Amino acid sequence: MKIIEIKTLRGPNYWSIRRPKLIQMKLDIQEYEQKPSNLIPGFAERLENLLPGLYEHRCSVGEPGGFLQRLKEGTWMGHIIEHVALEIQTLAGMDTGFGRTRGTGKTGEYHVVFSYVEADAGVYAAKASVALVTALAEDRPYNLEADVQELRVIREDTRLGPSTGSIVEEAVKRGIPYIRLNKHSLVQLGYGINQQRVRATIAGTTSSIAVDIAGDKEETKNLLGAAQIPVPYGTIVYNPEELRGAVESVGYPVVLKPVDGNHGKGATTNITTWEQALKALEAAQQYSRAVICERFITGFDFRLLVINYKFICAALRTPASVTGDGEHTIQWLVDKTNQDPDRGYGHEKVLTQIKIDLFTQKMLDEKGYTLETVPAAGELVLLKPTANLSTGGTSTDVTDEVHPVNIFLAERIARIIGLDICGIDIMAPDLRTSLFENGGAVLEVNAAPGFRMHIQPSHGLPRNVAEPVIDMLFPRGTTGRIPIIAITGTNGKTTTTRLTAHICKTAGYKVGFTTSDGVYIQHQMMMKGDCTGPASANFVLEDPTVDFAVLECARGGILRAGLAFDRCDIAIITNVTADHLGLGGIDTLEQMAKVKGVLAETVIPHGFAILNADDDLVYDIRKGLDCKVALFSMDEHNPRIKKHCEGGGFAAVYENGYISILKGTWKIRVEKVTGVPITYGGKALHNIANTLPSVLASYLFRNIKIEDIRSALHTFVPSPSQTPGRLNLFQFKKFQVLVDFAHNPAGLTLLGNFIQKLDGHPKVGIISGTGDRRDEDIRELGRLAAGYFDEIIIRQDKHLRGRTAEEIVNLLLEGIAQQNNPSLPVTVMLNEREAIMHAFNSAKPGSLLTILCDVVSEALQLISKLKEEEEKEES
Repeated sequence: MKIIEIKTLRGPNYWSIRRPKLIQMKLDIQEYEQKPSNLIPGFAERLENLLPGLYEHRCSVGEPGGFLQRLKEGTWMGHIIEHVALEIQTLAGMDTGFGRTRGTGKTGEYHVVFSYVEADAGVYAAKASVALVTALAEDRPYNLEADVQELRVIREDTRLGPSTGSIVEEAVKRGIPYIRLNKHSLVQLGYGINQQRVRATIAGTTSSIAVDIAGDKEETKNLLGAAQIPVPYGTIVYNPEELRGAVESVGYPVVLKPVDGNHGKGATTNITTWEQALKALEAAQQYSRAVICERFITGFDFRLLVINYKFICAALRTPASVTGDGEHTIQWLVDKTNQDPDRGYGHEKVLTQIKIDLFTQKMLDEKGYTLETVPAAGELVLLKPTANLSTGGTSTDVTDEVHPVNIFLAERIARIIGLDICGIDIMAPDLRTSLFENGGAVLEVNAAPGFRMHIQPSHGLPRNVAEPVIDMLFPRGTTGRIPIIAITGTNGKTTTTRLTAHICKTAGYKVGFTTSDGVYIQHQMMMKGDCTGPASANFVLEDPTVDFAVLECARGGILRAGLAFDRCDIAIITNVTADHLGLGGIDTLEQMAKVKGVLAETVIPHGFAILNADDDLVYDIRKGLDCKVALFSMDEHNPRIKKHCEGGGFAAVYENGYISILKGTWKIRVEKVTGVPITYGGKALHNIANTLPSVLASYLFRNIKIEDIRSALHTFVPSPSQTPGRLNLFQFKKFQVLVDFAHNPAGLTLLGNFIQKLDGHPKVGIISGTGDRRDEDIRELGRLAAGYFDEIIIRQDKHLRGRTAEEIVNLLLEGIAQQNNPSLPVTVMLNEREAIMHAFNSAKPGSLLTILCDVVSEALQLISKLKEEEEKEES
């Protein structure tokens, strides 16, 4: 079997809206197309023995054992690999269960689609499942445990930690979107101007001064001591001489820890001898030249959590340890402890497995023990110097036992340091009595405190500590979102996007928008090129100055990675025509309509999907939507429009020379098309069609007034700055030049209808074909061009996309020949610049040169330069 490609889908997509995180693997099962599972001797048994958890897979049967039933009856390898990929992820602690396997239309080739928790793990699972199934089909042994362990490693390397993860999960529950900003723990909650950021458990609201103070243990202790908070007596040392003086002053037992350490790194507790002190100094100075030497406070290790200066919870922490039984070695006891089903690799379970490391060896050495020592029955053997859960420690929730005075102290400490998310480490006999009474002390104050001990305690009540964090960042009723209008379709989507963004800007919004020629923040181009995919959308949604997003979403990005957003306020679908068919597994117009329909399915329930009532495929997208529907049409008498509006619906139509909004049976005339520059006085019918959904979307947003819409229509001028490559008409002294991006038969038809209404003869067309389109599409471009132009110049695109220039030219010539006009002049001049200059230099007075450009910016730059040169000559 051969993996052809693997795609990682991260947002709503062709396969699923509500399960956006999917792996899509295109797989050629080769000779196994003729070998379903029931024709491979022993295969089903081998697979069931290796992965007994497959019994829980219901499959289409709908009950446990359903997949195994299908396996024995006979099913194909793609389907089997889908289930294996899901199961091995589950074995690695990533429980997930959505899958689909569908043929691509080519014999033996399948799209294997399955959900993932971590993207890198999903990709690994795809490859591993193919290898596993192949090995079992060939009756070869397979090391499943190696794959499962590697998946665990990938999971721990790529996942958000339990603290950040809990905050993100709480945000998602409230409908707050998130974007992971790096491979670590920096996460954006919300979009645009309403975003908040967290990194681990430090929020964007957290004071940097407070974090700095908390990172300096001596400074923290001085501030708390000055405020009469109980802290252990101690001092800072830099060398053995200063250490000796400190030990003599403080008195044994002491604690040594680096001034700016964290998570217990470099700390040594309960030091009772000079030799231990020297070793502890060496260990601490691995992390900081300055080392704190302070009195060791006896008692239990507690962590109190304060969020937004309110006490939230408390936990008793116990370092990793084993209890002797008088019979077995320490190593045996560790192994036995690690067999606890609640202990796992990294953060996959409530507890983490105990690993023997240098800290463990050091602690055993100090007791004169080795791993082969047999401790006495009931003897507690500590294996780590600190009580961190990540090193095998345990936690017990004691929130309900905390004395009111200690709650008061915790909230006051957070205020003194200035930390809005604050972890306070206390050593005390208990928290049921005041620290002033029981001799306890505050050891440390921590920025970015871990949440795991509270959300997954070993004992006691779990506490949803992420909830108060989200409450602090997003007051109840807010979601951190900004308005999103998403736009797709075969033709017209860029003009519709630009016009919609212009209307929103005119209404006073700070708009970020994406188009096929770039990304714009408040009309300043920030990225250049085809920016209609999810990465470009994220660029807008991440920008902290944007309060309104208008996003052009093309087919390619949806198929490649899904949408960048989980939901939008309004979706516009302009049309669906035969372009890009045969690419990305989309071979029919119905499939293309399903791709475009992904946008409509993401609209919020009280939002609108704005659909073209003149396009059957687009109109059908309304079926099954959970949102409201609004329509637009070039014909106010369209029966679909009439029926929709009679039922109280909204629509935009072109009627009696006006762009009008229909609100039930009421009509609001927005503007005459003769007053809308991009329609060229009503000659450019396709731009009237592009204007309708823009006007309707703006009106339905409610906060945009008709006056703002009308003003924006007046000031949106077809020009290289506002509509680059879309009906850019240049008037030279003796002829006209029209630059347009029409690149498919439907687009050329619309352009051709416009050209016929323009003065200018002869009409010269500079055309090309796009290499990744079907043969019939390229021929059709040639045929249409021969009907619209009196002379044709064939040029070459900058990127041939899988074909040779000769192939494309021949297909265009075949299409031109279908018009049976042998007298039509046709010139082949592959270089676009040379083709433009040839047309320019040979242009007849009164002619119209139409350039169907490939790289819009380069063509416009050349034409603008020629225009400037002509103007200089005249002056």
